[in-house]
Formats: sequence, structure tokens, C-alpha cells
Amino acid sequence: MKDRFGEAWDLLFHPPVAHRGLWTPDGAPENSLGAFQAACAAGYGIELDVHLSSDGEAMVFHDNTLTRMTGVEGRLRDHTAAELGEMSLKGTDETIPTLVETLALIGHRAMVHIELKTHWGEVGPLERRVHEIIIDHAGPLCIIGFNPYSHAWFADHYPGVLRGLDSFSYKDVKHLSEVERQAYARLEQVAIARPHFLALGLDMLPDARADAYRAEGMPVVAWTVRQPEQWEAVKDHCDNLIFEGFRP
Repeated sequence: MKDRFGEAWDLLFHPPVAHRGLWTPDGAPENSLGAFQAACAAGYGIELDVHLSSDGEAMVFHDNTLTRMTGVEGRLRDHTAAELGEMSLKGTDETIPTLVETLALIGHRAMVHIELKTHWGEVGPLERRVHEIIIDHAGPLCIIGFNPYSHAWFADHYPGVLRGLDSFSYKDVKHLSEVERQAYARLEQVAIARPHFLALGLDMLPDARADAYRAEGMPVVAWTVRQPEQWEAVKDHCDNLIFEGFRP
């Protein structure tokens, strides 16, 4: 894989990855340019989330709805990129950035894990826009996300993009049936997604199936690690961590 992905492959293993940037409750908010600048300055990788605006732009934001981070009611997808770019994050001077702005700021300074927030049954538009953006980015990056059909879209259309499949225990996921939840918890969606690595929640680590994939050459990244003790408990089964709330 190193021969195929070069620097990006090496950076899967080190340094640790700052979850939604290096944000703090009293400083730069999550998924803000300030949080990404702080992560770059500290020498960490960066994980971030993207949704599509109503006019088809990739916006860096985690939630489907705007309320928690901006105080604005409603869904992100119902607003244009220009409207979203005017919304203050947590009452700070930071606003919702586009993926274009974010990657321009980061440049070659950090490995970027771009999590696609693709809605179930809507594979294609977000993936296409993100690919249009990343082909012009000179720095190391990868695509991550939970939707295996989103990964399959990239595997079919742009197999040269490094991809990591997110997963967790799926105990309380309402849009999947009980049979589907159990299958996903067993990582059966790996066959659909065809990822290069796994990004697994602490609620399913350690995991015998993940250990088997790792033994076959598929790295495992743990998320979201919020205490050093959590990492100590799983690190022998993982290759890196996505963290927040402390500095590993």
C-alpha cells in the first residue's frame, strides 16, 4: 500500500489525528479554521466532516442540523454555501468553512481524514463534489465515512483515493433493521465498501474480526479517544487514534 499511496499511507500510523481539529470549549470551535490551524501548529493529523449545501458545495460541519453549533434552527442542507459562511460557530468569530477553504489553509501541513456525511440512499452528489476538490489538493488525505455504498462509489470511480471505513457497535442506529445492525457490527459491510483501512469506535474495540483484517494488512484507527486510559486499553489492537480533549 505504501507504494500506492506514499506519504498518506505512512501518515495513517503517525501522528495522532485531532477529531474535528484541535478545538477546545473555550477556544476555537470544532470543525473551524482556527481548530485546523491549531492542529497543524501542534503537528497532528486532522479529521473533519463534510455535508452538501443546498447549492452543492462541500461544507465542513458535523451535524445534520445547525442548532448545536450556530443557534440557527433547521438543516444545513437547506442553506446555500454563502448563507452558511455567514453563520457564527458557538458565538465566536469563526464561521462554517467550505472544504475548499479548509484544504487551502491546511495545505501540506497535515494528513486530512475527510468524513463524508452521505445520507443513506443519496450516494453520488457529495462524493462527486469532494472528489472535484481533492484532485487539486497537494497534501496527504483520505476519505472516511460510515456508508459502505459511499466507499463503493469511490472504489468504482476513483480507486486511487485512500479510503477508511468507519464502524462502531450499531446498537442504537434507527435507520437500519436489527439484522442489518448485527451485520454491520460484524463488519460484513467491508465486502461492500472495499476500504484500505478501518476506523473503529471504542465501543467495538478490541474486536476479533478487526484483528483478523489487521493481520491481513488493513490498519485500524480508533475513535474517538478522550482519555489516555482509553488508548492504553486498545492500542495493541490499533495503529493510530483519533482523539479529542487531551493531547497524546
